[in-house]
Amino acid sequence: MAPPKDLHPTATGHAKALVDAHQKPQPLVLYAGWFCPFGIRRPLPLPSLSSSIQQIPYQYIEVNPYSKPSSLLRLNPRGLVPTLQYSPSSNSDNKNNNNKNDELKPLYESNVICEFLEDAYPGHNHGPALLPKDPYEKARCRIWMDFVTTRFIPSFHRFLQFQPSDTRPSIDVPRQEFHAVIREFADAMSEYNSLGPWFLGQEMSMVDLCLAPWAVRLWVFDHFKDGGLGIPAEGESGDDGVWKRWREWVGAVEGRKSVRETGSEREMYLPIYKP
Repeated sequence: MAPPKDLHPTATGHAKALVDAHQKPQPLVLYAGWFCPFGIRRPLPLPSLSSSIQQIPYQYIEVNPYSKPSSLLRLNPRGLVPTLQYSPSSNSDNKNNNNKNDELKPLYESNVICEFLEDAYPGHNHGPALLPKDPYEKARCRIWMDFVTTRFIPSFHRFLQFQPSDTRPSIDVPRQEFHAVIREFADAMSEYNSLGPWFLGQEMSMVDLCLAPWAVRLWVFDHFKDGGLGIPAEGESGDDGVWKRWREWVGAVEGRKSVRETGSEREMYLPIYKP
């Protein structure tokens, strides 16, 4: 979904304070857009990019999708965000730096950047590791990270962009398809740890980080779609343990400080998600 050409140029609200705090030049540079859910993954460890990285010094550069800076295009010719500019000297834990290898190194794709920061800055005090150390459990987490990318996000957009037609007259079809995807994810959370609130239990993981930007945008369905998101509230008809686990997880996401800090004012998102 391409952002509108009259997109507000900069972050607002809590996100503006986060951006303003990261304007000082640093060897580690994050190119991102306030409007981009993939970009907020990275400030979630730099949120999905600012919760682990918040304790790592970095510079934030806001990208206008219709006027991309040449410095970004040199790093990533497609000009996509988020893109991370990394210099090995920015990592004090790297003991093998030398001038010859101190060139700037670009990385992109939000999940790739999140995992890279975990590996490149293991000594930084930014909270528990976002992936398990056990190779099997780490691989299982990556299965559900892929689920978010290949199943949840496409279903989110099919529901949001749905327009009635002769062959698909009812919005209930994409809504129920989306519900099924959500329930599959919530079932998996219960299998991993029924106590929650996060996917793996008491601590946020990379799986949570992948899905968090979309969880805080679920309100767009209530704004734009007849019948809204349609998930039963506690005690309503259709409520069960699966929906209870989902509500618990969403509440944890919405209550997390590092997630709130990446959000702009709600009205700024309306032109982006208008079907």
